[in-house]
Amino acid sequence: MSDEKSAREPIAEDARIDALEERLRAAREREEKRNRSQVSGADANYRSGNRVLADLLGGILGGAVIGWTIDYFADTSPWGLLIMLFLGIAVAFRNIIRAANTPPVDPE
Repeated sequence: MSDEKSAREPIAEDARIDALEERLRAAREREEKRNRSQVSGADANYRSGNRVLADLLGGILGGAVIGWTIDYFADTSPWGLLIMLFLGIAVAFRNIIRAANTPPVDPE
């Protein structure tokens, strides 16, 4: 009777369970890494495309609205519209070039 283990002693872990847990952990890490880089790359490209579109539309429309307003109140038609439209386009291109020259942020 003294050769048997006491009921209160911890049971040794099975080597197969340890190996299975290790493989599951490695598979989860690989899957997380694969999904994270795929989603973040597409998401980053989508965001940068939307930013370029917003800069272009905002520059053109903003310059046109401000120029038309100047023309309406100052009676300088069409010079205020043309000057502000070109300034809006120049600012939009400057913002796009500035965004293109910034290094991408690494999500990891």
